[in-house]
Amino acid sequence: MTATGFLKLLFIVNPGSGSDNLDYKKEIIDFFESLEHNAEVYELPAECDIAQLKATIHKAKADRVVAVGGDGTLKLVAECLKGTATPIGIIPAGSANGMAKELGIPLDLKEALNHTISGKPKQIHLVMVNNELCIHLSDIGFNAYIVKKFDDLPQRGMLGYAKATWKALWSHHKMEVEFDIAGETIRSEAAMVVIANATMYGTGVKINPEGKLDDDVFEVILVKKYSVMEILKIRFTALPFNPEKIELFQTKSLLIKTRHKVHFQIDGEYMGKVNEVKAKILPAAISVII
Repeated sequence: MTATGFLKLLFIVNPGSGSDNLDYKKEIIDFFESLEHNAEVYELPAECDIAQLKATIHKAKADRVVAVGGDGTLKLVAECLKGTATPIGIIPAGSANGMAKELGIPLDLKEALNHTISGKPKQIHLVMVNNELCIHLSDIGFNAYIVKKFDDLPQRGMLGYAKATWKALWSHHKMEVEFDIAGETIRSEAAMVVIANATMYGTGVKINPEGKLDDDVFEVILVKKYSVMEILKIRFTALPFNPEKIELFQTKSLLIKTRHKVHFQIDGEYMGKVNEVKAKILPAAISVII
């Protein structure tokens, strides 16, 4: 922030995000036209080079950098700014907008734009998963398979997600997993295993009720059986998990091994099949505007 209290903001816009036809560049320019703050807009090219984006951010010397898109866009900006004091804002423009919902960012565009000015910075941790930054949720198994199916469908948004879930329910198989937590080796059949930086998916399913973005651990959720009733219970009540179906662990680092290769996703991006997942916490990695 300048000595006069004016802010210079750099908006990183992903033109391919979401399912609407809004011209985000025009909306941002129009919003700031009558304000004394300065807003610059950079639209991500189809083939985005992170070195080029870092150079753009460095050249702008903005007080705040705002990701306009979904979790993938936010992740890209976080890659550029992790370890710095520059706050990151969010304009939710993706299909699910999981991290925006996690942080209470308004989904209304004008409210979200106003929030980039009035919101306060807060440091949060991230998780490095298989050498990839995870800002929100990563998992292996059932949900990762849904993400793969979702990517194969023409529909975006919740309708596409519902269709992908239906397809996955009929064709996904359980895994055999093994990992160590606090000196104890866990071996189990599983429908999915979640590495949770946040508390809930963009759909609103609260998979990690104990999650905090500013503590020194992340959560591991072992879903032994995919139980719709169990998910609904934790979504709408304060009742604890049924340990016969879902177990929750906390840790700073993790190595998961699977007997066979399994589907794997990070922040809604399908990463292929793996039989090993390594994760470690990155404390106070970025500053976000909440």
